[in-house]
Amino acid sequence: MKIFPAIDLLGGKAVRLTKGDYSTAKTYSDDPVSQAASFRGFGAQNLHVVDLDGAKSGKTENGDVIRRIVENTDMFVEVGGGIRDESRIEYYLSSGAGRVILGTAAVRDPLFLKRAVKAYGDKIAVGVDVKDGFVAVDGWTKLSDKTGYDFVRTLASEGVKTVIYTDISKDGTLLGTNLEIYGKLKEIRGINVIASGGISYLSEIKALKEQNVYGAIVGKAVYEGKLDLKECIAAAEGGENC
Repeated sequence: MKIFPAIDLLGGKAVRLTKGDYSTAKTYSDDPVSQAASFRGFGAQNLHVVDLDGAKSGKTENGDVIRRIVENTDMFVEVGGGIRDESRIEYYLSSGAGRVILGTAAVRDPLFLKRAVKAYGDKIAVGVDVKDGFVAVDGWTKLSDKTGYDFVRTLASEGVKTVIYTDISKDGTLLGTNLEIYGKLKEIRGINVIASGGISYLSEIKALKEQNVYGAIVGKAVYEGKLDLKECIAAAEGGENC
């Protein structure tokens, strides 16, 4: 299983939110590039980066910062937040990002998603951010009419290879993740699931690995010192390369 430490960008700084609420933003680093290098120093080979400003506005607000992160690290970097047209997909992939994450655009514009998957294949992932059972959009500020599990099934049928599934009620709470939903999602064939939201215990990393989940995103628990990134990577890899 792959471990993805997370860098969420707000105003060019690395922050964490609680339950997706922008008013709860806590800054952990004024230098996201150095933060990425720090994660690499602990053995991380993968990185999850989100433009929180862009997720809300639909624009590339922190594009320059993300480009510098990608250019100054040798990690596999997946990028999300406000990617709603092909020019922004190209921008990040040409910067060296390994994968881009569509969120709001995947929900509201199925035809765009189909074109993106056809053109870029497994370099396209979809972020499925779920609140009260429904998929959230516009930086988690609004709910769509799509339920999380059914939407993932639809994505699999459309050829999407990777889904980042976040239970918003758990995100940033340091109270644990929703292990039950990841067990259910593994029933859907043909899709790699990355668990996100509230992972706070090494036992959860081990449980996700046992469920054959493809990857896990760790955020606030690492920043707050509740999880040791090296231990997470060791538990997830099981002695094998990520």
